[in-house]
Amino acid sequence: MKTTLTKLTKIKRNPNNPRVIADEKLNKLIKSIVDFPRMLEIRPIVVNDDMVVLGGNMRLKACKEAGLKEVHVIKASDLTEEEQREFIIKDNVGFGDWDWELLQDEWDSELLDKWGLDAPSYDEDKEVTDLSDSLETSLKIEIDCTDEEQQEFLYNDLTDQGYVCRLLTL
Repeated sequence: MKTTLTKLTKIKRNPNNPRVIADEKLNKLIKSIVDFPRMLEIRPIVVNDDMVVLGGNMRLKACKEAGLKEVHVIKASDLTEEEQREFIIKDNVGFGDWDWELLQDEWDSELLDKWGLDAPSYDEDKEVTDLSDSLETSLKIEIDCTDEEQQEFLYNDLTDQGYVCRLLTL
């Protein structure tokens, strides 16, 4: 697939993107784009034929906030609707874990932080304690509502039943 340089105004944010980004991480992403813009050429935003983002919604947002006018994109024209939906999720799933020890030994922690990796800090004099037994399990459910009225009804109904709920508008 070929990348093309495309005006940001032609690219549409995917309203069904299930990923969100906290302000702190967005600011780090903006800074990384400003500091290393070639990253966007190496890892372009993936769009469908309608120019809706399949992969790179957060990069698109960061590029806009960084003041860029154009960005490299790959058009995934050969994906079916189902494959597009699958791509959106799989592009955002982190399959691996970090080797924190290797990162600590071989990489500069300030650079890692600057690049957006939230690495745990280590105190070599302090013994590491396994806290996994003290972690609480939290189970959540997300419901997509068709309008505010339905959202309010479900919220009231569930809170009346004793569930802890919070309203989100995305």
